Amino acid sequence: MKYGICQLSIVPVREDKSDRSEMVTQLLYGELFKILETRKKWWKVRSQIDNYEGWIDPKQGLEISEQDYLRLAEQEAAYSLDLVDFIQKADGQLLTIPLGSQVDKAEYLGHQFEGRSLSGSQPKERLVQTALLYMHAPYLWGGKTPFGIDCSGFTQLVYRLNGISILRDASQQATLGEALSFIEESEPGDLVFFDNEEGLITHVGIMLPDNHIIHAHGEVRIDRIDHSGIFNTDIRQHTHKLRVIKRIV
Repeated sequence: MKYGICQLSIVPVREDKSDRSEMVTQLLYGELFKILETRKKWWKVRSQIDNYEGWIDPKQGLEISEQDYLRLAEQEAAYSLDLVDFIQKADGQLLTIPLGSQVDKAEYLGHQFEGRSLSGSQPKERLVQTALLYMHAPYLWGGKTPFGIDCSGFTQLVYRLNGISILRDASQQATLGEALSFIEESEPGDLVFFDNEEGLITHVGIMLPDNHIIHAHGEVRIDRIDHSGIFNTDIRQHTHKLRVIKRIV
């Protein structure tokens, strides 16, 4: 088994070994991964933080030893807190990094980080504050940054920035936590899941106070929620059918 670390700000992870293949997720600065398979121009990787798999360009990853991987994986993660920040490389060049980058890995990479960061578990009420940082981020399938994010990438990063690890896809996240029977039982920060006509969970958002939800749909936005689902006040209709509300923390 080989191991690696993301030394760039954002790296696309693709479904297949082609630049034209669908981007299924992203690696952010400092994230660790296992290298499951190597091809001439591609690595199949598994993210250490959520076990998500896909293909990356080896030029966009840095191979490290198993010993370093295990040591770094045990290290408490510290995440950058500003929408955009900077890492100073050994040659003095600056590397921009997005919100949620693992800046505790900077020293290992020979980089310097002097910005704001956060580590460890945070109070549940901080989930809403974190979610609001992503307001108006454009929707991007597979995205995990304020410059493009999908619904489950949004919820995953909001929870991660508060010291809580959850899985990558909405359907995976729905397997976690305690199911609530009614919206009235929910608290700000709880996860809300929605299904399609086939009954498959395809969307997730975060509960806000007063029967509102924040979610990534076109952009990260706030809408009303009722027992039927999400009601979009711009178009005056429901856009997503409510399946279940889950309390993770």
